[in-house]
Amino acid sequence: MILEDFLVKTDEGYYCRYGKFFIDAATPVACNLISHAHGDHATNGHQDMYATAATFAFMRNKFGKMHEESMKTVSFSQPFMLHDVEITFFAAGHMLGSAQILMVYKSVRYLYTGDYKLQADVTCEPLQLVQADVLITESTFANPAVQHPDDKLEILKLKDKASNIMLGCYTLGKAQRLTALINEYLPEREVLVHHKMYPVHRLYDELGPTRLKYALYNRKAMKEGPANKVYLVPPLTFNSYFKAKNVLKAFASGWERLQRQNDIELYISDHVDWNDLLYFIAEVAPKEVWTIHGDGRMLRQHFSGKLLVRDILKQTS
Repeated sequence: MILEDFLVKTDEGYYCRYGKFFIDAATPVACNLISHAHGDHATNGHQDMYATAATFAFMRNKFGKMHEESMKTVSFSQPFMLHDVEITFFAAGHMLGSAQILMVYKSVRYLYTGDYKLQADVTCEPLQLVQADVLITESTFANPAVQHPDDKLEILKLKDKASNIMLGCYTLGKAQRLTALINEYLPEREVLVHHKMYPVHRLYDELGPTRLKYALYNRKAMKEGPANKVYLVPPLTFNSYFKAKNVLKAFASGWERLQRQNDIELYISDHVDWNDLLYFIAEVAPKEVWTIHGDGRMLRQHFSGKLLVRDILKQTS
């Protein structure tokens, strides 16, 4: 029997009282499962925390000193128990080390996706398809109007531009994927990375499946030689250079609002779009879908009368 309150949303994070653990808790808790290393999912200070080796590596890079005795490294496809709940991490394809979390309690399978994508990405583990009774899915782009274009066609928008390019992107995951895409499809372009991205690129080289070609940004390199540079910068730096001259500006994202006032539109997202979400639901074959991280109303309308789709329940006091 599916338990409606198996996983509920609380102020701290998503809580499973049957296993006495949180998932992606925002504040320190006794036991926390971490789906991936992005800041809105990975926090420090928990008594016990479970994550993949890559996720912990990125967290060490961000937080510096961490209590190693609290860090329980989890391998993909290797189940473990927390009280009466069996837990297994499966690759989510969102970024290196990102995980879906399968929870089995009294033979009912609950799958928490975290953030995930189906598009190929040579810098991280591909998404693993797992069947479950309840799918607890992000719904960032759960809208029929959102269909992500092919990332190869998008990155080729940077080709044959007679200018250096300032490319805004997120430091962890997106910057490394873009570097790999440029390396593969625009080998004539030299990738320069912001100093905050450089140590993350180094970790991807150490832990990931692909070696990246890039160099640490320096002003002289941008000014001298051929205009074949792509300078990857984080969002705050990108926004501070709104008056930058002699470069073309682009920001890699699935969000239309982040494409405005740029010289090049670059729709490259690390989340599932509408079609991928429908495909994923069909493959997981759940009896129920619980939505998180977005708006699930259009998904409910689409499956009305066919499949129960609802927002995850909020904990009541």
